[in-house]
Amino acid sequence: MARIDLDLAHAYQDNPQQDSDYALLPLKMAFRDGGAYALLGPSGCGKTTMLNLMSGLLVPSHGTVKFDGRDVTRLSPQQRNIAQVFQFPVIYDTMTVAQNLAFPLRNRKVPEAQIKARVGQIAEMLEMSHQLDQRAAGLSADQKQKISLGRGLVRPDVSAVLFDEPLTVIDPHLKWQLRRKLKQIHHELKLTLIYVTHDQVEALTFADEVVVMTRGRAVQVGTADALFERPAHRFVGHFIGSPGMNFLPVTADAQGLALAGRRLPLARSLPEGPLLLGIRPEYLALVAPDAEGGMPAVVERVQDVGTYTLLSARIGEHAVKARLPAGSAAPRAGDTVGLQVLGAHTCFYKNEELVP
Repeated sequence: MARIDLDLAHAYQDNPQQDSDYALLPLKMAFRDGGAYALLGPSGCGKTTMLNLMSGLLVPSHGTVKFDGRDVTRLSPQQRNIAQVFQFPVIYDTMTVAQNLAFPLRNRKVPEAQIKARVGQIAEMLEMSHQLDQRAAGLSADQKQKISLGRGLVRPDVSAVLFDEPLTVIDPHLKWQLRRKLKQIHHELKLTLIYVTHDQVEALTFADEVVVMTRGRAVQVGTADALFERPAHRFVGHFIGSPGMNFLPVTADAQGLALAGRRLPLARSLPEGPLLLGIRPEYLALVAPDAEGGMPAVVERVQDVGTYTLLSARIGEHAVKARLPAGSAAPRAGDTVGLQVLGAHTCFYKNEELVP
């Protein structure tokens, strides 16, 4: 395994002049030896570019890639000793499952006894032991992708295993099983795993740490808890969570906060001037309309989702959503209620960044 250090930027065009010219803006980032990471963000944010710079499929236009302190910027994936699993299955249909899994090891002249043991171990982890003698051509897309995952994991000596949205073609129920399996395999084999996805559930359930990306920038690196409780950037608050964080424009001064024509007391110091107040729907509680720290809101829609009730309302001109516990008495559309916007979980943002 290897520690991976990135100090680079990448543009697909010559002489980039502005941020929009870069696929990946300048960054410094370290992935520790044996860690499980996810690169999370919408399409076009730079996730796959970063992965391909690590693997050696791309050479950065600026900067360096280092493995365990060794500069590998211009080395090929083979020289970096990288395994990569792609979005769609890359296997040999004419080979059996066992032969596909063994192929990377046979290429490296690993002794047959070791190959048999390792293939058996990976097949058992992926619950494919009963299919080892089947030809890959007759398998479903789900099963073929499991073989691809196994081929990425079969070599015990790799520097890192890189996954580029590997569960896209997988059945939704099997996705949950495979995420759990990958987590288990990581704990057992201690591989350095880096996983690209646009699905926050995949990222948060698989990775020890998640790199949230937008427009070529890595805006926060943290655990699932940190990303949910203290988003470092407005985009993280918006992207993580279902629904995402509510944002309300406020003005701070020595007397407190001004929000939608109402003044709220404030128990902490904030930079004076315009800010954004961020509060998760989970923490937006119903209170009396005149309660301290609360804001009157007009209910627009009430949805029973089963595990919770989703309340859509409007504070002044600003739409907000609140997640109420299942079974709680919910107001009806058109009612005026109070929503508690200040509390231990309230965040404030200036220029898109979290105010410490």
